[in-house]
Amino acid sequence: MQKVRKAVIPAAGLGTRFLPATKAMAKEMLPIVDKPTIQFIIEEAIDSGIEEILIVTGRSKRSIEDHFDSNFELEQNLEEKEKWSLLKLVESTTKIKLHFIRQSYPKGLGDAVLHAKSFVGNEPFIVLLGDDMMKDEVPLTKQLMDRHDKTGLSVLATMRVPDKDTSKYGIVDPAAKLEDGLYEVNQFVEKPKAEEAPSNLAIIGRYLLNPEIFEMLEKQAPGARNEVQLTDAIEQLNKTQKVLAHELKGTRYDVGDKFGFMTTSIEYGLEHPEVKDDLKNYLIQLSKELRTQE
Repeated sequence: MQKVRKAVIPAAGLGTRFLPATKAMAKEMLPIVDKPTIQFIIEEAIDSGIEEILIVTGRSKRSIEDHFDSNFELEQNLEEKEKWSLLKLVESTTKIKLHFIRQSYPKGLGDAVLHAKSFVGNEPFIVLLGDDMMKDEVPLTKQLMDRHDKTGLSVLATMRVPDKDTSKYGIVDPAAKLEDGLYEVNQFVEKPKAEEAPSNLAIIGRYLLNPEIFEMLEKQAPGARNEVQLTDAIEQLNKTQKVLAHELKGTRYDVGDKFGFMTTSIEYGLEHPEVKDDLKNYLIQLSKELRTQE
């Protein structure tokens, strides 16, 4: 069984939901307290045993490359001032084997993944979407890698969503439950209405794919919004080799919209050693003030 060594992170989106902040700044660099969202994604990959990562970028994304590059002047300044803990934080972002490629035109997630073909070669790989941050005892990427190690099949991460929200996601039509939290799939249905959804098992932003997906993407005609849809290619792959659905038991944070980003920042802040006590006290005081206003 071929080991999963490589990951792909699509990061070419325009980030229009966070304008004007993202007019000249990559949305992936927006910080959760003091750490860019994309660093959480990369740390998940590294903690799972991934060895190389390709980031697919677009215009105004140079800040991502700069963040993970060395900054000699900053490092020297911190060393001279003996700020060892800060120096360790800065240097930690440079000890990652990263590659970058530009997606010149916004042709969809499927096209972004297709840009990784030469990087991936004939190996299984994992796609991590930057809008989804996951929290679990075992990193979700590692969970998918473990499933692939046992089955040799492509595995998608899924989670249960309220029935009313099925129209926001790609939904799995499960064929059979293989074991706890693992399903074979009849088909993938893109954003069905609640009354038409075959289940409430929604695809979330982690895809472990065998390299045959590139054959499907190369043949895939543009779909909605004239974009190459990854879900459509996965549906075609499922007709030639099984694609499994793995159910997340942990927590998913959606940092792709303003409210999700704010709640994620609060929850992360409540665990951050530098701000957790002040933030907790602030929230308690705010709650008291809001109750008096009711």
